[in-house]
Amino acid sequence: MDAPRSPANDKERAGIQSVEVGFALLDVLANAQAPLMLRDLAGAAGMSAAKAHRYLVSFQRLGMVVQDSASTRYELGPATLRLGLSTLSRLDAVKMARERLPALMDNVNHTLALAVWGNRGPTLVHWQESPLAVSVNLRLGDVMPLLSSATGRCFTAFLRPEGQLDKITPLLKEEMALAHRLGRADVPATLAAVRTLQSETRQQGLGRVVNVLLPGVSGLCAPVFDADNHLALGVVALGSSATFDASLKGPLVQALLQMTRQLSQDLGHRT
Repeated sequence: MDAPRSPANDKERAGIQSVEVGFALLDVLANAQAPLMLRDLAGAAGMSAAKAHRYLVSFQRLGMVVQDSASTRYELGPATLRLGLSTLSRLDAVKMARERLPALMDNVNHTLALAVWGNRGPTLVHWQESPLAVSVNLRLGDVMPLLSSATGRCFTAFLRPEGQLDKITPLLKEEMALAHRLGRADVPATLAAVRTLQSETRQQGLGRVVNVLLPGVSGLCAPVFDADNHLALGVVALGSSATFDASLKGPLVQALLQMTRQLSQDLGHRT
């Protein structure tokens, strides 16, 4: 016979409903393609604007949400970034990659980083700067463009169709439209050109840019695969184009590919 349930047990099992309700707002922001107006955010979360506003006030105090003073739109705040990065850092693939970066740094003497696929694209989750590094305006949590960065080209080429690949096309179209407005000729202008770039990247074995994302800066990003042949993360190397050897036969590319291929094997990937 089951023991009678006490009121305390019922209360614990019930949880805190207000937390669950408030999380709906964070979930909507996490999946949104851009910051949202209050009415749109509240509607997507299934609550009134007044009710949503009360939650958002508290979330802003905690740093979970920020509001742009000019547009009044809401976006996830720095506290959610810290939580997300902390979670990602606990993944085995990221942990194993971080442990191997110092040896790679000693070998290549260039700034290194790790990127994983986030809600809006490839996202930097770890950064290890070389003492000889050129100054680069990148930060943890930055989402890299798909066409003009080595990281983006790597993820665009190596994500599998049954993974996030179906989410890439809208992002590609947005980036191509922006490049067109800016008059840029150094990124693909059509989806057909993107497919050609993907094929070239796969043949190279890694993403590669020279003076594309940032003037005077070159970058490489090599893929790491898990046991299911899914892209687990990208290992990034970047530096001044004056000293960064981005040639496919060069020692930097070979060192990067050797490290990522060994890590893939250790994660259970088999070619």
